[in-house]
Order: sequence, then C-alpha cells, then structure tokens
Amino acid sequence: MSENIVIKGARTNNLKNISLNIPKNKITVITGVSGSGKSSLIFDTLAAESQRLLNETYSSYIQQLLPHYKRPEVDEIKNLPVSIVINQKKIGGNPRSTVGTVTDIYTSLRLLYSRIAKPFIGYSMVYSFNNPSGMCPKCKGIGEVKTINIEKLIDFKKSLNEGAINFPTFQPGGYRLSRYTETGNFDNDKKLENYNREELNLLLYDIGSKPKNPTSKWPKTSTYIGVIPRITKGFIEREDSKYSAHLNRILEVEKCPECLGTRVNERVRSAKINNVSIADCVNMNIDELLNFLNTINSKNVNVILEDLKVKLKSLELIGLGYLTLNRSTNTLSGGESQRIKMTRHLNSSLSDILYILDEPSIGLHPEDIQGINKIIQELRNKGNTVVLADHDPDIIKVADYIVNIGEGSGESGGEVTFQGTYEELVKSNTVTGRALSKKHSINKRRREFNSFYSLENVSLYNIKNVSVKIPKNAFTVVTGVAGAGKSTLIQKLFAKKYEATIFNQNPIVGSNRSNVLTYLNVFDRLRKIYSGISNESVSLFSFNGKGACPECKGRGYVSLDLAFMGDVQQVCEKCNGKRYSDKALEFKYKGKSIYEVLQLTVEEAINFIEDERLIEALQKLIDVNLSYVKLGQSIDTFSGGELQRLKLAKVIDKKSEEIFILDEPSTGLHEADIDLLIKLFKKILSTDKTLIVLEHNLSIISSADWIVDIGPKAGNRGGKVLFQGYPLDLLNVKNSYTAKHLKKYIEQ
Repeated sequence: MSENIVIKGARTNNLKNISLNIPKNKITVITGVSGSGKSSLIFDTLAAESQRLLNETYSSYIQQLLPHYKRPEVDEIKNLPVSIVINQKKIGGNPRSTVGTVTDIYTSLRLLYSRIAKPFIGYSMVYSFNNPSGMCPKCKGIGEVKTINIEKLIDFKKSLNEGAINFPTFQPGGYRLSRYTETGNFDNDKKLENYNREELNLLLYDIGSKPKNPTSKWPKTSTYIGVIPRITKGFIEREDSKYSAHLNRILEVEKCPECLGTRVNERVRSAKINNVSIADCVNMNIDELLNFLNTINSKNVNVILEDLKVKLKSLELIGLGYLTLNRSTNTLSGGESQRIKMTRHLNSSLSDILYILDEPSIGLHPEDIQGINKIIQELRNKGNTVVLADHDPDIIKVADYIVNIGEGSGESGGEVTFQGTYEELVKSNTVTGRALSKKHSINKRRREFNSFYSLENVSLYNIKNVSVKIPKNAFTVVTGVAGAGKSTLIQKLFAKKYEATIFNQNPIVGSNRSNVLTYLNVFDRLRKIYSGISNESVSLFSFNGKGACPECKGRGYVSLDLAFMGDVQQVCEKCNGKRYSDKALEFKYKGKSIYEVLQLTVEEAINFIEDERLIEALQKLIDVNLSYVKLGQSIDTFSGGELQRLKLAKVIDKKSEEIFILDEPSTGLHEADIDLLIKLFKKILSTDKTLIVLEHNLSIISSADWIVDIGPKAGNRGGKVLFQGYPLDLLNVKNSYTAKHLKKYIEQ
C-alpha cells in the first residue's frame, strides 16, 4: 500500500491543474488566504471523490437514498481512503435534541439509572423525556413553557375592526378575524380597553362555546374559541415555522415550573443514586458529572460507568467541560458542534480513515486549542490520516506536513506555493510564511476616555452580579475561553441596555441565484441603470425574472438526471452560462451588457459604474478585502472567510448606528487578512463609533484600546470579570488564560 494519497490534475473551482501527494497516517494542514482554494482541494475534490466512490459500492436503490456528490474535476486520485468530514455546520435539531442525546451519553445514563437507582421505576425508556412515561406532563419533555404576552398581542386602544389583535390572519382582512367579528359576541367597533372583564375573558380565554348571536356568515356547526387557545393550538403547538418571527415577538419562554427545566416527570425524579436523580445529572457541568460518577461503587454497572466516563472525558478534553447534557443542540455554536462531532470519532475503533476537518480552531481560545490538538494527534496515532484547513498558528504547528495554496484569492489563487514542515513554512517567501514569522507587539497607548457605557450588578446564566464599563468611541475587545460568558455579557446583557448593531456567527444562506449585489441590496440599482437606457422593465434585467434565459431559467446550467448516479450539470447551450435571455443582453451600458458588468471584479466595477449607492457598496467590499470577487459570483461558491467578510461589509454599511458588536470577526480569516481587518476597525472608529469585539485572535486582542477579560474558565467556573483596562496591564493578571497566551505571543 502506498504511503501517499496521490492527486493529479485537480481543477475544481479555482484550482489550476495542481498535483500533489498527501502523506497517509500523518496530520496535513492546508494553509493559504481565504478564498485561495483550500476548500476546493480538501472538500470539493478529496472528500467529494471519496464519498462518491464509497456510495457507488451500494446497490442502486440505496444510492438513490444517499447524498449525491458531484464528480470533481481531477485527472486522477490514487490510494484514497474512506473519508469522514467533520465540518462547522451546526448540529441543530429540534428542542428535544440535547448534548446528552446527540452524544449518546443520556442513553448510557438512562441505562445506569434503570439498573441501580432506588426506587426501581422501570427500564431504560422510562427515564427518557421523549417517552410519554418519562416526560414532564406540563412541558411534554421540552423543559420550557411558552406563554403569550398579552400586551404584545393585543392593542387595547383599538377595536376588533381597527386591528386590535396584532397577529397575521387576525387583523382586518384576515380570515381568522371573522371568527370573532361574526359571532355576535362583541361590539366590533368598541375599543378593547373599554371591554368589561366578562367580554375580555370571552375574547381571549374561552376554550369552546356557541356564539350568542352569530351573523349569517358564521358557519352553523362551528365552535367559538378565544384568541389565546386558538393561537396556542393553531400555531405554537404546531411549531409553524411560517409564523416563527411573529410568535417570537409575542411569546415569552420560561423554565417549566413543574419540572424546573429537567424535562422529566416527578416519578423519574424520585429515582436516585447516592441521593442524585437523573434530572440532577443533566444539569451538572460535564466535569461535575464526572466527579459524581466517581462516587458510584457497583460492580454490576462497571461497563456502563466506564463508557460514560470515556465519553465525558472526551468532551472535557476539547474544552466543553462547561456544557450540561440538558443543553439543546440548537443553541450550540458551529465551533461547539464541530467539537462534539470530533469526540464521536475519538472513541471509534475504526482506523485507516481519512478525517477531513474544516477549521477546527474556530470559536476557540488559545487555551482551548491545546485540547483540540490532542484530539487531532490522537486520531492520527490510531492509524488514521488527518487533513484539515486552518489559519491558526497553534493548529498549523502540530502538522506533520503543510501544503500552502495561494498566493491570492479567487483567480489569483489555486496553486500549490509550498509543501513541507512548519519550520520550512516560516522561512518560506509565502503570504502564510511571512504572517507566521512576523514579530508581534501590544498596544501600549493609554488613551484617556471621558465617557463610558456601563453595566451595574447584572446577572444571567453564569454571569453573576457583574459590573463592567466600556469606553465610548473606542475599540474594546472582550476576551476569555469559550463558554466563559462573553456572549452573555455583551450580546444579551449589554445589547439589552444599549441599542447596537450585532454581527453574529449566523451563517449566510446563499444560493446559485444570489451574489454580492443581491446580498447588499443594491442589485436593483444596476438593473435600474439598464432599465433607464432601454425603457424596458427592471425585471428584464433579472435572471430570476423576465430576463432569464428560457432554456436554463436563469441558472446558467441544465441538470441531467442520471438516477442513482446523481445529477450532471452542463453549461446551458442557449445562453452559454450567461443566465440572461438574448433580449436582455442586447442593451449596453458604457459598451457592456449586464452580463459583462457582472463579470467585472469589485475593483474593476468601482471605476466603471457611476451610480453613487453602488460605488458606496463596492467600497465596503474593498474595505473588507473582497476587491477580487466578481459582481455576479454566486454566494454559494464563497469560502467561509469570504462569507464572514461579506457579512462584515453589510454591518459597516449601517451609518446611523453608534455601537457595533462583532462576534469573532476573524473567523475564517488568514493571519495576513487580520491586519486589513484591524485597519477596517480603525476606519469605523474614525467616524466616532464604538466598537466592541468578542475575539480569541491574539493579533486583534493586542491591538485593542481596552480589554475586558471574562473567566477564568467556562460555565460556572467562569462568568467573572478578571480584568478591564488597558491591554498592557492585562499581562500582569495571573489567573487569566488570555494574559498567559498574550504574553507568549508578544515574546515570540
């Protein structure tokens, strides 16, 4: 068996016919600036081909049920193992999916309690909050109850005819409003503030009655139901996503008063081991739960206990010791989700697997990265091959072999510019090598601040009675390990008191039909230019509207369905991939059709287009280092780092805002891009804005005007303000992990 995975002639996306060897049973890190082609190599080429070939080994019936992978553009890949991709995609799931269920730890706990808990109440399934015999009867195993805020639902200064019920289909013209106006129960023109108690109870809370004097429009067999039970049964219990935004506005979510958020009923809570119930277990942090399990001495359950301890120690190892098993998976960040996925494979007996990881450093403090590195090394030591893309120097250092793709982004990238060890990379004349060999310094300036935003004695989750001050018109970085309480303090408590624009980690959901202009809401400006020249409707210049090529419907390609072999995409022969109809392409602006303008890069377009709003939007893209992107490039082809910068361009477009809160803006960015990001921060600050950044990147931390460090650890071992002040003074804080790593960083 060869010692290398051999790739010959890879041309996927922007890859320029590259050939290289990747050593087996080693850790290979792919480096390069954002958009250089790293993902095209490891995900769209290596992973796609491995998964595609594996799927071909199944019957045609099974293949139809599996995900279909596009054949990558590559001449040959030899010695390719079966791959497992561990990406940043959030685990998600519904409210019934928890850290405990997704890791199978709760399954093992149920088994443990069914064996030795006293009193004996039944077997494993009885302890499940997803089973009718185990779930809390009030919240049905969710742990929360939703109540309608009447003040947000009802405008008491209006009558029914004036739209007093502030919810879709209950307002004037809505069909559900007739369920109240046609009953004869109410004076439809009487303001609700003038209703007596009996009328208000009938309108809001009646659970079923016959109307008093219905009109002819009232269905004879219908029962009258009040607004609250109707919305509860028709929308809340059905979890109708169509109305989720409206429900979020009127709903208040509270911990279930019966089970106190534990999800299980009283019978389940009564069964205990060493005076601890399974409900107590799921509300402990991982490290607390491990301590409890160590108090159990029973030979009958040794196998179960060992299994539990191994799984819990894996979570602890990668810095997730602050999580509780009761935490809903839909509240986890992308970084937390990725780490949980990694622990599943750490305990696997499989070997000779190709593990492909997508920036495992995301969302992690330098202290947490030490645990991630242990897992990566453990996967390799078990006889596997690990290939990952990352920008973090601490991750790159553990590589046995490094491949740098570059040197630029998009069409300026796609080439192998370095292969070798970390020591060789640092000495190389590459963008990555220069960034890693750069000397670092900390901001020593002590600006005098005249005014501050302040929080006094605030509490939420692990933040207990905390006070903090943040200078106005300054660059403040909030630091601390993952789970320390940074987001709780700033995105919840601070943002609740002060109005701010928040740049969060929610992904951009892009499609083949969206580009940078549609995302920034300025594509209409370009279409209007062509509409003015041609006297045609704006829709003619939309490939999603009248201007779409009649053959491919504006997609630029046609799909051929080859059943279990998957769809094959071919460039549309009618428009040659231009997406527009012949008529739309007839009209020219300064000698170019709308398709030709969309083929311009941002840098080219800003000197070509004369519309002021378009120029403003394009400048924002240049500010976030996306000058090389073509105007018409589909957002679904952007890398993670490019999407991050695109989001940032939209945030800084909001001129009227005074405070910007940015959650890990360095995500997906190469160290060379961080300098450009810091320049952008300074540009924002020059307009008298206040910038608050939650960040782990040491370059950004060392550039701050002011630092607030939360910790010392995560969960209930964090939540304290360890330090607030000038960056230079942070270095003297002994119990701060940020200080420890910052000191090493500037001494290198």
